[in-house]
Amino acid sequence: MRNFLKFFKKTKWPSKKQWVQFFSVLSKKEKIAFLIFLGLFIGSGLFSTINFYLKHTEIAPSAGGKYIEGLVGSPRFINPIYAQGSDVDRDLVEIIFSSLVPDLTQELKILEDGRVYEITLKENIFWHDGEKLTADDVIFTVKTIQNPDYKSPLRANYLGIETQKNSDYTLSLKIKDPYSAFLERLEDLKIMPAHIWQDISPQNFLLTNYNLKPVGSGPYQFKALKQNSSNVIISLTLSKFKNYFAKDLKKPYLSEISFRFYESEADLINAAKRKEVNGFSVTSPAYFDLFDNGTFNEASLSLPRYFAIFFNSDKSKFLADSKIRQALNYAVNKSEIVQNALLNRGQVVDSPVLPDVYGYASPTTTYQFNPEKARALLEKTGLQKKDGKWIQVTKAVSTEFKSELKIGSRGAEVTALQTCLARDPEIYPEGQITGSFGAQTKTAVIRFQEKYKESILKPGGLTQGTGTVGKSTRTKLTEVCSQPPKETPLSFSLVTVNDPILEEVASLIKKQWEAVGIGVEITTYPVSQLTQDFIKPRNYEMLLFGEVLGEIPDPFPFWHSSQVKDPGLNLAKYENKKADGLLETARINLDEATRAQKYQDFQNILIADAPSVFLYRPDYVYFVDKKIKGGLETDMIVDPSERFANIENWHTNQSRSWK
Repeated sequence: MRNFLKFFKKTKWPSKKQWVQFFSVLSKKEKIAFLIFLGLFIGSGLFSTINFYLKHTEIAPSAGGKYIEGLVGSPRFINPIYAQGSDVDRDLVEIIFSSLVPDLTQELKILEDGRVYEITLKENIFWHDGEKLTADDVIFTVKTIQNPDYKSPLRANYLGIETQKNSDYTLSLKIKDPYSAFLERLEDLKIMPAHIWQDISPQNFLLTNYNLKPVGSGPYQFKALKQNSSNVIISLTLSKFKNYFAKDLKKPYLSEISFRFYESEADLINAAKRKEVNGFSVTSPAYFDLFDNGTFNEASLSLPRYFAIFFNSDKSKFLADSKIRQALNYAVNKSEIVQNALLNRGQVVDSPVLPDVYGYASPTTTYQFNPEKARALLEKTGLQKKDGKWIQVTKAVSTEFKSELKIGSRGAEVTALQTCLARDPEIYPEGQITGSFGAQTKTAVIRFQEKYKESILKPGGLTQGTGTVGKSTRTKLTEVCSQPPKETPLSFSLVTVNDPILEEVASLIKKQWEAVGIGVEITTYPVSQLTQDFIKPRNYEMLLFGEVLGEIPDPFPFWHSSQVKDPGLNLAKYENKKADGLLETARINLDEATRAQKYQDFQNILIADAPSVFLYRPDYVYFVDKKIKGGLETDMIVDPSERFANIENWHTNQSRSWK
């Protein structure tokens, strides 16, 4: 090339006059031939140059561009230890903060049979304010979550973890027993800057401005926050963090990301129609087909979550019967629910262990829709059919008291007396059935006599009960304690969230159960009220609700008998010793094949017991502007916020660069 340039410089090209003279001596045909040759020569050169350029370059993302996300709700705590309770907060935390694994970790060693995790941090990581991220930040985050004074909803997940600093960039995390899902815990752990938070008292943790103007280490940093006249946050803007640890790869590409917040899904949809946002998710199937207009790409992502009807046999004597629980399962058409309530944006589930997510086997037993089998099971319970509905018929009970009963009396009549009195908690709150007439029974008799004083005490001129079962008392006891025949319909109360999809699901189930003669009354509540008044105290017969699992399945919090009370998540109050044993051994077993077999055995036991009706897993439907490239690269995410897990790769601008 260098020699060619020298030749080019030394070569004396013909002048304009010489070219004119050259053309003047050529014939017309020679001129045409020359021009054709010259054109072919120039075209060939251009083609070769363009072909060489295209062959040795590629289209690659380039810096610049902005993105606007639309969300329902507004941020409260853009703080890793408090964000769990809000979808909006989790979305922002995902972008602003970095996960311990893999974002911040250079090397991870699992030692002592899964009891020690030795972590070496990357050394080129900075907080958004310029301070370096070290092992102190990791240890501070874990200890803050563990400290009950800070009231983090993550606390239960990190109890029992011991932290040890080995150097500025190395640390060890120790757990008492091996735990198969512990690595996932570390992947979910977003790290906080100790130098900012360590001097803030627990009482002020929720009050500081850092919850809305956070300092993280993620690809984007806080830039601006906008509020309306009522001080409601309407938008929050993030800018590219130039010292992000992937800067050597020229990431992130987008220069700015904005979040706009709306009061309702309808408001968000209207904003999307006006093209005010570039990305958004919706839950109502009614909106799914509105954006098939070439502007947005639709992504239907799978989440490790399912919805089910959880039975509480403590609140319904009918639900204590396994045949009735099984019948309820057979009477539910899950495919109809997915088709009509979810518009086919979801999948039927038969177990709390989702096989297509985790690669585990499907249960050997399932409850396929079979109304006739449901009716046959109900008939086996002794229930009777009347006017198309199942009822329980209780025979008449005649109780006659003949003896004078008092302190010291014993026998069948005393037992019958105590049984009768115990029906009224105000008369006999102790409710002890001993067959022996003692002080408690005497007190209860006095309360009974005074409650019915018009027929017991007044005829004898008495104003106070005596505690002795005389003639007038026996007459009233025989009247009160004898029971006529009773018909009790097979009917249940079901509570759920006042969400359009869940309301539609509940309505479909009600129709399906009524078709086989089972009654159901549906009541809906805001999620906060449902949680506080029903879920926490387990105050329901049936609950239609969802459970969110992790990337590595651990059904222990949802089905172990130790979790039947809040904050445990055993919503069916399920208790089975064999199931407990399988859950206990599976969670500490690090061998995937062995763990899979344990969960297979567990789910078969659970399904046979039928403590719930497992219904469906909904898709997470997300719309993103077609101009956004490098976005959602997977069909499965653990949490909706993980749609931003590769946000540093998102881009709008592209250019050619040399390979």
